[in-house]
Amino acid sequence: MLMTAAQYEESLRKLNLKVYMFGKRVENVVDDPIIRPSMNAVAATYEFAHMPEYEDLMTATSHITGKKINRFCHIHQNTEDLVKKTKMGRLLGSKTGCCFQRCVGMDAMNALSITTYNIDEKYGTSYYNNFLKYLEYVQENDLVCDGAMTDPKGDRSLPPHKQPDPDMFMHVVEETEDGIIVSGAKAHQTGAVNSHEIIIMPTISMREEDRDYAVSFAVPSDTEGITYIMGRQSCDLRKLESGTIDRGNQYYGGHEALVVFDRVFVPKDRIFMLREHEFAGQLVEQFASYHRQSYACKAGVGDVLIGAAQTIAEYNGANKASHVKDKIIEMNHLNETLFCGSVACAAEGHKEPSGTYLVNTLLANVCKQNVTRFPYEIARLAQDIAGGLMVTLPSEADYRSEEIGKWIEKYYKADNSVSTENRMRMLRLIENITLGTAAVGYLTESMHGAGSPQAQRIMIARQVNLKEKQDVAKKLCGIKE
Repeated sequence: MLMTAAQYEESLRKLNLKVYMFGKRVENVVDDPIIRPSMNAVAATYEFAHMPEYEDLMTATSHITGKKINRFCHIHQNTEDLVKKTKMGRLLGSKTGCCFQRCVGMDAMNALSITTYNIDEKYGTSYYNNFLKYLEYVQENDLVCDGAMTDPKGDRSLPPHKQPDPDMFMHVVEETEDGIIVSGAKAHQTGAVNSHEIIIMPTISMREEDRDYAVSFAVPSDTEGITYIMGRQSCDLRKLESGTIDRGNQYYGGHEALVVFDRVFVPKDRIFMLREHEFAGQLVEQFASYHRQSYACKAGVGDVLIGAAQTIAEYNGANKASHVKDKIIEMNHLNETLFCGSVACAAEGHKEPSGTYLVNTLLANVCKQNVTRFPYEIARLAQDIAGGLMVTLPSEADYRSEEIGKWIEKYYKADNSVSTENRMRMLRLIENITLGTAAVGYLTESMHGAGSPQAQRIMIARQVNLKEKQDVAKKLCGIKE
């Protein structure tokens, strides 16, 4: 079924999550003012699926049941699906101005649909059947899945089996007749407490000695033994203030959490990999390629930032200056280049033995390499256009003050046709995206999400055929060997 945004919110209220923030347990996760904007962003993925104008991008037909489903629960059946995924990401980024948190789960499911099939082909296991059964459950209930790959890693110079503390990587601590018991943690988990399910994957390639760490499975997000510790964000306490101006984005946001697994039981039919260490690297690479494509969402957030930069230029009375016009052009050029990379890797995708379509992995890594750079330049230009007031602006409480508010109204007026309040609101939105809570999703996530910049460079080096390029160059200039 396709859940509505209201049904999604109600489904979260039924969960019994163990969530901590600022040293205290959060009793009402859904209505907590700091967490709520991130839930609103996920709810938008449900809301848009019911809008006729977005139906083609936001929904798909299940290859298992033939039913209409949310695209975030879909397994890509052709390159058209991959391209629509890219366009969906930009659409939602442009409407929410933040991370909407469902991409990681979608990418995890698509990667697992390939890897589980390949493991079964080699070993005659039943992981693919486990996965298909699980997938049908997710699709039928229109669930949000937290794709969990990143382990804390401990000492980076040591492999998992040599870590002084074995919990630095998720691992099997015990095997029972009915399943396995695991311990460890997953870090930087985007939208974790807004999720119904957690899908665990290994974070690096594994050797034989690391086989207990080569594990993939799914469990409900409120499974006994799971604890969520919310990450701190810049300007997060502004959401607790009575005013709204200083928040910037009035409606949406994101969150990350450390998710701790303390002897969590996983039933057999929810296991997708168990000690097949040679397939860990494959799963990591396939997931990473899908997720590097997903960064089309940054072009969507870029759309919002460009709109904000153009608006504040007009509010400041500077929009006709040639250098401002040129900066807006440059922002658009960089932003569309981000989008081009995601479309290209989707359009050049191919069919895997399982029937799932995988993106062109070289182009996906090129796409993400651009994402590690261009949003920072777009943000710099937006800050340049906005001016220093973006970071020296007094609070809304000062603006509303009977004693001093008149001075803020007087001295922060620019274009006489624009209210001081509206100018303040636009400046706060730019601050939010480039420095505040949304900057986590737009900037830092652009750098480190789906792997660090060096991870993409390694993949690019592996996949570019330099020998072929050399052969053509030698041939054209008459070198014979």
